[in-house]
Amino acid sequence: MPAPKIRCGVAGVGSLGQHHARIYGSLPGAELAGIYETSDARAREICEKLGCRRFATIEELGAACEAVSVVVPTDRHAEVALPLLAQGCHLLIEKPLCASLEEAEQVLAAAQAKGCLVQVGHVEHFNPVMAFLEKEASRPQYITAERLGTYQMRGTEVGVVLDLMIHDIGIVLALVKSPIARIDSVGISVLSKTEDIANARIEFENGCVANLSASRMSLKKAREIRIFQDNAYLSLDFMNQSGHLVRKSDIIAFGLKMKIGLVKAGDTSSIPVHDIPIEKGEPLALEIAHFVESVTLAKQPKVGGALGKSALEVAIRITEQIRSKR
Repeated sequence: MPAPKIRCGVAGVGSLGQHHARIYGSLPGAELAGIYETSDARAREICEKLGCRRFATIEELGAACEAVSVVVPTDRHAEVALPLLAQGCHLLIEKPLCASLEEAEQVLAAAQAKGCLVQVGHVEHFNPVMAFLEKEASRPQYITAERLGTYQMRGTEVGVVLDLMIHDIGIVLALVKSPIARIDSVGISVLSKTEDIANARIEFENGCVANLSASRMSLKKAREIRIFQDNAYLSLDFMNQSGHLVRKSDIIAFGLKMKIGLVKAGDTSSIPVHDIPIEKGEPLALEIAHFVESVTLAKQPKVGGALGKSALEVAIRITEQIRSKR
């Protein structure tokens, strides 16, 4: 007999929340119980499109659901999450976990008290690119990451560090697995009240250095990462789910061929550059499917509250450093 479906809901069905609702409605192990949305027009549109119910309050949504995605603006995460946790709902909270560490601690304490799972929406951890990195980037020594976006009003309740850079902060923390020794940051505000462009250089105690850049003032979108380690160079594109790899062993073999005359001096076209075989997939769908599976099996999610809080802590340190300089 198949396991009963997990009753799921979504709080906030804006540009991202609508996709949470769509995916819940299509997952075999989930049932979209309904949504909570403050905009009458938006709620009507989504309910008609997905054939779901609109709940009048957060409490009504929580009473009808076992699992809920919190996809409201960051500064309302705690306000929405706490009453849902009080009703025993497992939560997928979009990144960042909260707007402050104090609120994050309140949310995680409430989840622990109720025995609820909290997964944080660091969606890039479910990008097929990340699966490759977790296997190949075993000892990174230098990392550069660039995340560019075009300006839009959505998300400007926080700065670009909490809006965009926090994705790469979470990725780097997961890959390096070492305490942070030092952070040097710079950022400027262009159109919003908070920083719109930022750069952070993070030094880890194991010697690894990560240089992260983020901008929401770009004319193009980009989500790229490059990793240098003692046995390889990796360059990957999270947006297009592609990349290439150069192994040190191949460079050594190339040098030997040049030495014995099999390759002409100065000809670098024969250096083996491997295209990375990545099986493409929709990261958000993979993330939500993992959340539903975690709830079904009562297991801790891949990106739990601890990683979400750690990424938030680093992002706030960078933000405070930028603002102190300003």
